[in-house]
Amino acid sequence: MNRYVFSIFVAAPPERAFNLWIDLERMPEWVGGVSKVTDVTGPLDREGTSYMVWFGRTASRTEVLEVERPNRIRTRFGNWLLHGVNEATFQPQDGGTDLTLRFEPQGIVSAILARVFATGSYRGSFRSELASFARLAEGEVEREIRRQDG
Repeated sequence: MNRYVFSIFVAAPPERAFNLWIDLERMPEWVGGVSKVTDVTGPLDREGTSYMVWFGRTASRTEVLEVERPNRIRTRFGNWLLHGVNEATFQPQDGGTDLTLRFEPQGIVSAILARVFATGSYRGSFRSELASFARLAEGEVEREIRRQDG
C-alpha cells in the first residue's frame, strides 16, 4: 500500500490549527479545487460524522473515523476516482504546531492519482495545500495579535 507523509510547521497553537482544519466552511480557502462542503451530519470532532466535499460537480464523501481534539483526526474519503484514508496530527512545537498529514490511497486508480498529488508543490498538490493552510492559520494568529494590541 502507498502511503504519503507530509509535515509543516504552523506558527499557531495546536488548538487553533485543529479548529481551522475542521472548519469546513473555510476548506475551499486551502484545499485546491474544493467548491463547497454539504450534508454535514454532525460536529467534526465526533467519530461517525460525515460530509460531502465537492470538486466542481464531483462529490467525495468523507467520514470521521477517529478524533482526539486537538491532536489528531483520521478520516475516510472517496468517490469513484480517488478514495483512501487521511490522518492529520497536530503536535505542539516551539510555540506553534508540527502538522503532519498522512495520506493512504486505496486502489490502483487512487494510487496513481495520489502519486500525482504527492509530487511537486503546484496548486492542488498536498504540499501546496499544507503551505496554504499554514499561511491561513498564521494569518489568523497575526490578526488576533493586532486586535489585542489595538
